[in-house]
Amino acid sequence: MNTGAAQTLNLDRAERRALVAGAAGLAACLAGGILSPAQLLRSYLVGYLFWIAIALGSLALVMLHHMVGGNWGYVIRRQLEAATGTLPLMAVLSLPLLGGVHQLYPWSHPGHISASKALYLNVPFFAARTAVYFGVWIGLAFLLNRLSLEQDRTGEPAIVRRLQVLSGPGLLVYGLTVSFASVDWVMSLEPHWFSTIYGVLFMVGQALTTLAFAVTALMLLSRREPLAEVLTPGHFHDLGNLMLAFVMLWAYVAVSQFLIIWSANLPEEIPWYLARLEGGWGGIALLLVLFHFAVPFLLLLVRRVKRRMRVIAALAVAMMAMRLVDLFWIVAPAFHPGRLRVHWLDLAAPAAIGGLWIWFFLRRLKSRPLLPLHDPRFST
Repeated sequence: MNTGAAQTLNLDRAERRALVAGAAGLAACLAGGILSPAQLLRSYLVGYLFWIAIALGSLALVMLHHMVGGNWGYVIRRQLEAATGTLPLMAVLSLPLLGGVHQLYPWSHPGHISASKALYLNVPFFAARTAVYFGVWIGLAFLLNRLSLEQDRTGEPAIVRRLQVLSGPGLLVYGLTVSFASVDWVMSLEPHWFSTIYGVLFMVGQALTTLAFAVTALMLLSRREPLAEVLTPGHFHDLGNLMLAFVMLWAYVAVSQFLIIWSANLPEEIPWYLARLEGGWGGIALLLVLFHFAVPFLLLLVRRVKRRMRVIAALAVAMMAMRLVDLFWIVAPAFHPGRLRVHWLDLAAPAAIGGLWIWFFLRRLKSRPLLPLHDPRFST
């Protein structure tokens, strides 16, 4: 599949709309923050985790594609690369969380945790680790995108091997850093609780969010050249199979964590689930069981669903919504245990971050050909 000359994407209108939406959302968040700074930070954390999940999931999936190949990655590779290019923006957007550390994390106040945990959970070390995470992620994304750009320009076959050599260790580094980041940013909201598979749950969630986003974006871009020339129902079928795999993996990891903790019946672990099953939170948990697993699982088993672009795209949009609900269910009960509470900032903050993220993503996407050039694995 030789796509020929690069095509310039006309995404200016979409860019402007995303930027306006982001600016309006930020204005609303600032107004809400004046009334309730603590609530703004809590809602901001949920929205931030959702959008950085796409950036980090894209980093993992583009490295996976370089390792294993496959047409599924060929048609979404530019989207994944553009999404990894948003990591510098996400580094800047992490600053409000660092500035609000004392309002979010109880361990930042003296006397809330043991001396041994305080060696790890302290503000200077927390900030330093965050800087290291972003340094690693941005560095990996930069190297991968630079090699991809070089492949577009020169068509040198050896670049495929260089991308593979970088992606293998890169996936290991991704897994390690995301595991630590999930502990720092989310699990430490309740520093007396712990789970050994917490990082895996976040990695699976990031991959699932990214696949859902990629399918949605692929449908919206499907009529643009040169993508329209090569896109087939088989590509959506392959992406649907991947979504099915990660839906099942998410359910397996989530149920495993629940069964291990519940069966152990330890007083320092059980309260985490009690806080998320009482006072209305149990209804959210049931919603996740039905619409984050059961319904997508059954639909994605059907071949026709996966081969019909608009149907699977609609399912992908619903899956992204459920990913946001899942993050809300994980984060919000740390502040309101046993009492379901939804604030308008819980929608405004993700929308604000999302507008800025999509604006930055579109700028990155239109700067490159919509399909990779000169990749020998997909040239004819």
